[in-house]
Amino acid sequence: MIDAFEGPLDLLLHLIKKSNIDICDINIVDITRQYLDYIHCMEEMNLDIASEYLAMAAELIEMKSNILLPHVDSDVVEEERQDLINRLLDYEQYKGMISYFRSLESDRRDFFTREPEDLKNYGCVSEVHLNDDVSVDDLVNALNKFFSKKEYLKPLNTKVTSREYSVSLRCDEIKDVLRSKGKVQFTDLFDRHDKSFIVVTFLAILDLVRKSSAKVSQDRNFNQIFIEDVA
Repeated sequence: MIDAFEGPLDLLLHLIKKSNIDICDINIVDITRQYLDYIHCMEEMNLDIASEYLAMAAELIEMKSNILLPHVDSDVVEEERQDLINRLLDYEQYKGMISYFRSLESDRRDFFTREPEDLKNYGCVSEVHLNDDVSVDDLVNALNKFFSKKEYLKPLNTKVTSREYSVSLRCDEIKDVLRSKGKVQFTDLFDRHDKSFIVVTFLAILDLVRKSSAKVSQDRNFNQIFIEDVA
């Protein structure tokens, strides 16, 4: 069907490939005959033929006539043939790019995008400085020093209790301390030495700072770190 082609060059390219010959080896007489046969077949089926197909038919007939007429310069005939070959080669390359872009378009349908958004609220707390002078790394270092001073790894003669702390509960307790004292040393908040209490306390401090319910300060590097109430 003529509608299956994207133009007269597409039809010519189809006929050449169907004949299993190289574009550069086309015989103008043969390809003209095949092209006209196809057009006539479409006309017999009462199909409308676009004017561009008829224009190409006229061009091929003229080229065929120049080949058959003895008085026409052979250089002119070869120039016309080479011009058609170049157009077909360009079209073949162009058609190949269309196929490539269509495959990209098909692949692109499997991807979905969304507008950029602010990801600060999803960031890891450890990547955020608590203020201009103190970072989470500073707090971790302070906690490690606290462990060393208290010889945390040694067995302690303490009474084991079953009380469990949540971060939320420990936040409330720390806020009460801060409201009462205004400012306390970081290590003073670790008044129990069991692991679960220390971990929950540390997470509670980070949570309070993240919510701007407390702030961390330090006079200078390596000095004692303080937790302050935010009125």
